[in-house]
Amino acid sequence: MCRWAAYLGEAVFLEDILTAPCHSLIAQSHCAQEAKSPTNGDGFGLAWYGDRPQPGLYRDILPAWSDPNLKSLCRQIKSGLFLAHVRASTGGATSRMNCHPFISGSWSFMHNGQIGGFEKIRRALENSLSDAVFDQREGTTDSELFFLLMLDEGLAGDPQGATSRATARVFDASRRAGLEPALKLTAAFSDGQALHAVRYATDAHAPTLYTSSLRTGGGRCIVSEPFDREGGDWQAIPPSSFVTMKGEGMAIRPFAPASARLALAV
Repeated sequence: MCRWAAYLGEAVFLEDILTAPCHSLIAQSHCAQEAKSPTNGDGFGLAWYGDRPQPGLYRDILPAWSDPNLKSLCRQIKSGLFLAHVRASTGGATSRMNCHPFISGSWSFMHNGQIGGFEKIRRALENSLSDAVFDQREGTTDSELFFLLMLDEGLAGDPQGATSRATARVFDASRRAGLEPALKLTAAFSDGQALHAVRYATDAHAPTLYTSSLRTGGGRCIVSEPFDREGGDWQAIPPSSFVTMKGEGMAIRPFAPASARLALAV
């Protein structure tokens, strides 16, 4: 499993969140405390928003702890909205195209989790994409494919609904392949205006998710694991939740796949 951190608020240097804290994302890349594996050394990535609608993107296959370029960028780049990810592969080669975040237009997306039985349903899910969305496929991960499913389901106009419908498509493909749906989904994504996150799993072990406001600057972080356990006022996001952060505040709503909601209504 992976580790990630995202921020929305007044512009801050990336190092304030990603490299400087005692248990920063860089520290978590080799000593995570709330992941299956403490080491997340299969690459990393940054997506940050500035004066243009599309985010900047920097990804590499090196372990985050050993890349001096990453630390230099974090010292110099200042942003009011960014996503950062360190990868522990659960499938897919170690390549730049498989490193998170993934971007499409103004959207950026990163994920900690896994689609169970992905090798048996990957082709069906890829074939279900519209041509325009399929043409954006660059890597081989289940995470990128889930992002494309969200885009195909109308992410731009309905972020929570698109995530719900994409989850339902994964479930439908699993059942058609004779599998019991198995999904772990803790993801963050943004269009450059709002920051969204979801925490969900088909079992009782959804990957962790926390949020906290910064002591200075008035911004808010959402992370897979706290980076400052001593001084941060961290709030655990409950499983089966969808989070939306905007300038005026944060909302946490229940999350369930579309098909599951439909089944409950029958």
